[in-house]
Amino acid sequence: MKPALQLRLSQHLTLTPQLQQSIRLLQLSTVELNQEIEQALMENPILERDEGDAEAAPPARAPGEPLPRADEPAPRERSEETAPDFALQWQGADDDPDGDRNFGTQDTPTLRDHLNGQLSFIKLDERDRALVELLIDTLDEDGYLTQSLEEIAALLSPEAAAGIDELAIALRHLQHFEPAGVGARSPGECLALQIRARSESDPVSRLALSVVERHLDLLAARDYARLKALTGAGDEELRAAQHLIQGLNPRPGAVHARIEARYVVPDVIVRKTRNTWRASLNPDAMPRLRINRLYAELASGRANGGSALASKLQEARWLIKNVRQRFDTILRVSQAIVERQRHFFDHGEVAMRPMVLREIADILGLHESTISRVTTQKYMASPRGTFELKYFFGSHVATETGGAASATAIRALIRQLVAAEDARAPLSDASISQLLGKQGIVVARRTIAKYRESLLIPPVKQRRTL
Repeated sequence: MKPALQLRLSQHLTLTPQLQQSIRLLQLSTVELNQEIEQALMENPILERDEGDAEAAPPARAPGEPLPRADEPAPRERSEETAPDFALQWQGADDDPDGDRNFGTQDTPTLRDHLNGQLSFIKLDERDRALVELLIDTLDEDGYLTQSLEEIAALLSPEAAAGIDELAIALRHLQHFEPAGVGARSPGECLALQIRARSESDPVSRLALSVVERHLDLLAARDYARLKALTGAGDEELRAAQHLIQGLNPRPGAVHARIEARYVVPDVIVRKTRNTWRASLNPDAMPRLRINRLYAELASGRANGGSALASKLQEARWLIKNVRQRFDTILRVSQAIVERQRHFFDHGEVAMRPMVLREIADILGLHESTISRVTTQKYMASPRGTFELKYFFGSHVATETGGAASATAIRALIRQLVAAEDARAPLSDASISQLLGKQGIVVARRTIAKYRESLLIPPVKQRRTL
C-alpha cells in the first residue's frame, strides 16, 4: 500500500487546565486543600492571603448566596452567634471523671521512662539492673514482653551473655513494678499479676486467679456451664469473679502511650432556624485569598500579555475562582442532603431515610461523580455530631408497606434492641430479624449478622451473662 494523507473530522472532549484544577480541588479534603493553597502561595507572588481582622469571621451564608470577593476584606461577624468548636474529641479507654483527657502530651512520661524511674530506686547489683533495663526496652507499648526469654538470650552478645535463669529473675523484678501487670507474656499472666498485686486471699480472688490462669478462653466465650463444672463455683461466686476480672486492665502500659488528638474541621455547619434545618459554610474552613494589587497592576500594564507575570496573574484568578466554586458546590450538596434527611436531624439515626448519590445529582443537575467527590472527606457539623457527608447515603431495605428503610436506621434499631435485651437471654440474629419483621421491616438473618458485626456487637453467646 502507498502512504497517503487523509483529512478526518472528529469531536473529542478536552479538559482545560482550569477545569482540571477545579475537579482536583473539589475532591481534596480541607487539610489537603490548605496544603495545595500553601504551595500556590509559595510559587505565585501575585496570590496572597487576605488576613483581614484575625478575630472576625464572615457570617453564615445561605445556599445560592454569592461568596464574598476574594480581594475584599471579610465583613465582621455577628457579635452573638459564633460558630462553636466542632472538633471531634478523642475518646480513650481511660476518660478522666472530671472531664480532662490525657492526650499523651510531652509532660506524660513514657512507659520506659516510668519503669526506669522505679528501677533507679531498687537496690540491685549492676548486672541484674542491666538485665532489667534490657527487658524494659523489649516491652511493647501495652507493657507486654512479646519475645521469649530464650529469644532474648540468643540476641545477647557473648560479652553480655545471660542464662535463662538470670533473665527469669530479672523478669520477676520487672513484674513487681507499677503499673501492675507490666512484663506479662500473655493476657492471662497480665491479669494474674494484677490479682496477685491486690494481696487478697478471699475466695473470689482465688477463683478469679484460677480462671485467668487456666480458663480465660472459656470466660471470653461466655461458656459459664463449663466454667462452673471445672471450678466447682456457683453462679454468685462466678459472677463476682467475673466482675473482678472485668475491672482489671489488660493493657497496663497503654496509660503511658503517646496518643495524638485527632481533629476534624467541618466544612459545613447545620443549625435549626425557625423549625427549618439550614446548612452554612464554616468560615474557619474557608481560605481567604486575594490578588496582590501591585503585582496585578504590573502584569496588566505589560504590553506582552503572555509574559510570566501575566501568566501568574491568570493562575491566581483561576485558583480563587475554583476555590469559591468548590465551597459553593459543597454548600449546595450539603443543603440538599439536609433537606432530604431532615428527619434524621430531628429524631436521630432511626429516622435516616435511604438515599443514593443519584438523587442529589438529579436535584442539583450535577453529575453523580461530582457528588461522589464532594461527599468524600468533607464533614458536616450538627447538634447530633460531626459526620462525613457520605454518612448520609446508604442502601435500603424493603418494608411490608412497599416503602424502604435505610441501612443506617436498621443498624440503629439493632443497637437499641441489643441495648434493651435481657443479658441472661440475649437476642439471636433470628430473633432480631423477627422483631424487625413485626415493625414491617423485612431483613434476613444473614443481613442482621452483617449489620451486627459492623456495629462491633458480639454474637449472642458472647453477650450472655450469668
